[in-house]
Amino acid sequence: MSHACSPCRIKLLLAALALVLAAVGVPPPAAAAQDGKTVRILVGFPAGGGTDAIARTLAEKLKEELAAPVIVENRPGAGGQIAAQLLKQAPPDGTLFFITHDHTISIVPLVMKNAGFDPARDFVPVAGFATFVNALAVGAQTPAAGFKEYVAWVKSQQAGKSAIGVPAPASVPEFVVKVIAEKHGLDLVAAPYRGSAPMLGDVYSGTIPAAIASVPELVEPAKSGRLRVVAVLGNQRQAALPDVPTFAELGLAGFEDVPYYGFFAPAGTPQTDVDRFANALAKVIAQPAMRDKLTDWGLTVQFMPAAQLAQRERAYSAAWAQIIKRTGFVPQ
Repeated sequence: MSHACSPCRIKLLLAALALVLAAVGVPPPAAAAQDGKTVRILVGFPAGGGTDAIARTLAEKLKEELAAPVIVENRPGAGGQIAAQLLKQAPPDGTLFFITHDHTISIVPLVMKNAGFDPARDFVPVAGFATFVNALAVGAQTPAAGFKEYVAWVKSQQAGKSAIGVPAPASVPEFVVKVIAEKHGLDLVAAPYRGSAPMLGDVYSGTIPAAIASVPELVEPAKSGRLRVVAVLGNQRQAALPDVPTFAELGLAGFEDVPYYGFFAPAGTPQTDVDRFANALAKVIAQPAMRDKLTDWGLTVQFMPAAQLAQRERAYSAAWAQIIKRTGFVPQ
């Protein structure tokens, strides 16, 4: 008889423990751990790049706040478009979150006739955590100490022609190349890559003389002397690169609207799961060590609730739609 009643006593003890935890404000373990399910963070760019490094750094701390396993999955290709399409098709069960920046969410729908997803319809914004800027960098083998010297060097090349690497075709960096070329009368070719990691590898080796990438991806190689950053976008100099002028300082206005980093989830994801992840993210980026690390990488750390992220995305998309139209680009 005593053995038959043991399960009953265990259930009673667990129920009593749950009541005690609730009384002192501690949530049951399942509620704090996304019901025990593994949380996946989808990255649309290759391992080793800036977005990947940020995702893995955040994941380490998010798993503590969510009390659940958090893994990073890389699905690179087409400037994040492949990952975005996977996000659209994923079940909205609160276990998949897409970390991305402006290119995939704001720019791809502007430059593709059929991107395969509609951010407003297929995704829900979760939260933003930072803004950043892109910058023009030259390789160590390129004899240019600054932007003006770089322009002069390009003009000295055979037929006055040169290439600048961009991390994805029809990306913001490609349109920056077009505007630089027009402004300074240069014959510049934007050479598209599948992400910044392979592009910067070619800059280090001297295969390509220059590239445009995000500041977080350029800070460490600039410190190590593998490249030199000669100009940054945005409306102010960057704390991580205080000696590098903005394009506006160099007489090239129009690049002041800065991109963002944020998380998105499949449409239909339960609001409780969205809020839980957003709250965990807010706590993680508020940690001094995390804030310092992200800042050192060139990010301006700023928590943006879902509504603010959505508003930021719309404003950024509108600003770059005008620049893209000005370059004469025709959606592919």
